Amino acid sequence: MTDLVKIDDEVITAEDFVKLLKFTGRFDELMEDIVKDKLTIHAARKQGIEATPEAIQERADQLRRVRGLHRAVDMNRYLDSTGLTLDDFEQLITEMLLHEMMSEKIGTDDAVEEYFTLNSPKFDSIDVSHIVLDSEGKAREIMAILEDDPDSFEDLAREHSLSDTREDGGYIGKVLRGALQTEVEAKVFNASEGELLGPFPSDDEAYFEIFTVNAKRPAMLNEDTTAEVRRLLKDEWIAARAQEHVIQMP
Repeated sequence: MTDLVKIDDEVITAEDFVKLLKFTGRFDELMEDIVKDKLTIHAARKQGIEATPEAIQERADQLRRVRGLHRAVDMNRYLDSTGLTLDDFEQLITEMLLHEMMSEKIGTDDAVEEYFTLNSPKFDSIDVSHIVLDSEGKAREIMAILEDDPDSFEDLAREHSLSDTREDGGYIGKVLRGALQTEVEAKVFNASEGELLGPFPSDDEAYFEIFTVNAKRPAMLNEDTTAEVRRLLKDEWIAARAQEHVIQMP
């Protein structure tokens, strides 16, 4: 097993590193990213997508500049430190370019617009605040006060709420569809601005939640939404590609 680092007489091996990743819960996430990248690269090659020698050279030069590898001796030291050969370096750059080109093909502007048109409600958002209380009686008491004096919401949240948002007057901020419990989400997203809703019990009725809708933001295909649509398109595409391969974890 490859030694990674030595501290006095203690040697940290690649096996130790993998154990640490698994213990901290980062191993699965890292492996998932690697599998997604490889599936994308396999698909690019299957579709005949190629990185030209000029593009590979340009990206290699760019990486060397970014990493301060201006001289041949600097490049050699870098390769030695990473255990890479020049062929490995070129292969990794090639795969990087294939990944980028395949991703661009998946998330074209037309694909983004079509997905958004068909799924625009999921990108609606609201701006909300809440108050969390530990009994239904207290929740209904607070609700009654709010119905008479809606402007007291922030003060009541600071005084009574159990949530960590209490110092901000119960302010949660922007919420997308899918972030709230299903039965709560349906009512909150259909509410008018300034409307009070609740109290909603948790599954075990350990707490009760009151919401107010500060603002409603219908979906718009802006920069943030476009980035999210491209991510969703890529995830759906990856899920389909995964069905074409046998993926095993040792």
